[in-house]
Order: sequence, then C-alpha cells, then structure tokens
Amino acid sequence: MNRKTPVELTNMCMIYDDQGNVLVEEKLVCNSKGLIFPGGHVENRESVVDSMIREIKEETGLTISNLKLCGIKDWVEEDGSRYMVFLYKANTYFGDIQSSSEGEIFWMPLEELKKKETLWHLDMMLNIFENKGTTELYFNKNSDAFKPELK
Repeated sequence: MNRKTPVELTNMCMIYDDQGNVLVEEKLVCNSKGLIFPGGHVENRESVVDSMIREIKEETGLTISNLKLCGIKDWVEEDGSRYMVFLYKANTYFGDIQSSSEGEIFWMPLEELKKKETLWHLDMMLNIFENKGTTELYFNKNSDAFKPELK
C-alpha cells in the first residue's frame, strides 16, 4: 500500500517580547484585511526551521533564533493532498522591523490582538502558541460543517 501523500509545507511564527507584545502582520486577502503572524512556504530542499527563519527575515526584517515548535495547523485538500502549517514561536531576535509587500508589520499587545479581526483562525491557533494543551488545529472535510477542531 502506498502511503505517500503530496503535501504543501508552510510555517507561521509568533514573535513576542518580554512586555506581552507580539509582532503581527496586517494582510490584505480577497479585498479584506486581517491580522496574522508572519510566515510562508517551505522551499524545495529547505529545512522547515531554515524556511521559518528566512520567511521572518523577508517579511519583517528580523533575524530570529531559538525557535520553539508549538504545533501544526492542517487539512486535506479536495485532490487528496495535504496542507500543513508548522507553528513556531520565538522571542530571540535582532534587527529593525520593516514591512514588506506581504503586509504592514507592527507590535501589538497579545491581549489586544485577541479582540481584533484576525485571519485564518488565528484566534484558535493562539491556544497552540500559548501552550494551552492543544497541538493541532485540524479542518475535517469529512464533517458536514467543515469546522476547525483543536486537538
């Protein structure tokens, strides 16, 4: 039995400081704006950690280190392929923040972010980033409601 599945690998990182702030990106997606943590795709033959460091540098201007893997967000596409997002957090960084074509980058208190309009179920992913006992946000396309489930 062939158990290989085509997978699209991506990543996202919650960068935080000692004062309770997180670095957010305001993205424009499908004519609507929302807040999300920076991230992107893992390139061919690139390690997942190296891709996270590269994406943060490209989107924020910061160089991060001491990444902590918190969990994943994933689902199965209509064609049977899988989409996976590796969720990291880091509070070791240097450089000056700068926005990119991906969106405006700025610091915001985490508690304020929880009250804002976010993208792509970031509100649920915060449970994973904050280590609240969950490690996966899975979208079950087999359920009638196609609701995200924290596992």
